[in-house]
Amino acid sequence: MATKTSQQKTTVGFSADERAAMKAHAAELKTAARRGNSRSAKADSEQDVLAKIAEMDDADRAIAERLHALVKSIAPELGAKTWYGMPSYTRDGKIVLFFQPAAKFKYRYAILGFNDAANLDDGEMWPVNYALKSMTPATEARVTELVRQALS
Repeated sequence: MATKTSQQKTTVGFSADERAAMKAHAAELKTAARRGNSRSAKADSEQDVLAKIAEMDDADRAIAERLHALVKSIAPELGAKTWYGMPSYTRDGKIVLFFQPAAKFKYRYAILGFNDAANLDDGEMWPVNYALKSMTPATEARVTELVRQALS
């Protein structure tokens, strides 16, 4: 158990960034419960994603905007919603993939992540997170391939 004095910081437990992400997720759950499952709720969820993308720094925003456009063009059946304050894309209410901006946890790269609802299985071990530094044509082609495989 961590202790804390007035001059020490707690070194065990969640960081301020992690606590902020958990608070964002709690707020997302409350908002989703208020909205229900209507068509307008889905549009509102997409607007939430676009607003989160707009808040990002330039480098993260450029990647997130291109990723959002790619996902919507190759997988229009996926819903968009925020998840722990990050853009994510859902199928049947389950998160398939998400974008974690580099600035969120002060990483040197953004992350394209896939949850267990994604069909990326390949034997006994396979990657589910990918570091993104920029969205080049080659990166876009690989992302397109991964999203299509995730939905297969």
